[in-house]
Amino acid sequence: MIADFRATARRRLPRFLFDYIDAGSYSELTMHRNQAELAGLDLRQQVLRDVSEIRMGRQLFGQNWALPVGLGPVGLAGLYARRGEVQAAKAAAAKGVPFCLSTVSVCGLREVAAAAPAWYQLYVLKDRGFMREMLAIATEVKAPALLFTVDLPIPAVRYRDDRSGLSGPGARWRRAMQAMAHPGWGWDVGLRGRPHHLGNVASVLGHEGTLSDFIGWVGKNFDPSIRWADLEWIRECWDRPLIIKGVLDPKDARSAADIGADGIVVSNHGGRALDGAPTPVRALPPIVEAVGDRLTILADSGVRSGADVLRLLALGAKGVLLGRAWAYALAANGEAGVSRMLDSLESEIRFSMALTGCRNLDEISRSVLF
Repeated sequence: MIADFRATARRRLPRFLFDYIDAGSYSELTMHRNQAELAGLDLRQQVLRDVSEIRMGRQLFGQNWALPVGLGPVGLAGLYARRGEVQAAKAAAAKGVPFCLSTVSVCGLREVAAAAPAWYQLYVLKDRGFMREMLAIATEVKAPALLFTVDLPIPAVRYRDDRSGLSGPGARWRRAMQAMAHPGWGWDVGLRGRPHHLGNVASVLGHEGTLSDFIGWVGKNFDPSIRWADLEWIRECWDRPLIIKGVLDPKDARSAADIGADGIVVSNHGGRALDGAPTPVRALPPIVEAVGDRLTILADSGVRSGADVLRLLALGAKGVLLGRAWAYALAANGEAGVSRMLDSLESEIRFSMALTGCRNLDEISRSVLF
């Protein structure tokens, strides 16, 4: 199903946008390993276990999740469909799962929160004034949780972005030519989806800031000097759940617990950060062993099916965040596409649980894996 959404998104989107979703960093080794290593975990089929009633709900970070999945932060989603972040947030709310808005979104946090509850994702940036402003807005709109992404202290190198026209010489004209070749997208998003001013960053770029302005601002504002101790001020001014995203090492997981984080996301940024970093399949078990009793552990990267969700839960995650999966679905058919993707994922999780003899999420353990 997710592969079908990807194929549709590829046809519908201008190349620079599809490649922005689809690409990984450098040689994309880690991105491909994410999927391959998850798919390589064999599930232990167990039959005649009375699975007539299966419960997939769980309470995490003070919220009741209808499924053990949430929509993780994806940049520029408002360019994949008209006001795309709003559409995705509505689909998530209707399904009873969380949605997390990226800092680098087209729709601003106030716009999205007016339509549906939204977590907020914040990057490590030099502009502390901007970060404080966004924390204040997140508090104002009662964002249920803050997701703080720490695995991009400097901009990642993604060669496909240069080749596609998202960045690099002549990028603006290359993007314009691609847009003209996709009239359906141009009508739905290019014309009807205005404004395109990157809502969360408008206070620093101005409401007329362009995509090139945004890319330049992000490149200048990632902060390589930040340390764990610097995160204490965020904990002091944010009294709701704080989740640190981008943790792959048990020592870093312990540091997250020490600063008072409520949870972490075991993630390699979907293979979009350090190429050659370990996959969640390898990183998750030792982290669960180190801090599973101190933090709520989520995972992402490489999830393409309900069976993949079950695999990560079996390795010790309490919940799973989706990235490309919902971005492809949004690009393919807007809110309806995201809703259909979540319905499909629910069916796949239910089936996988039934055939591994698990009637609720607490029964999923390493025993379901060979």
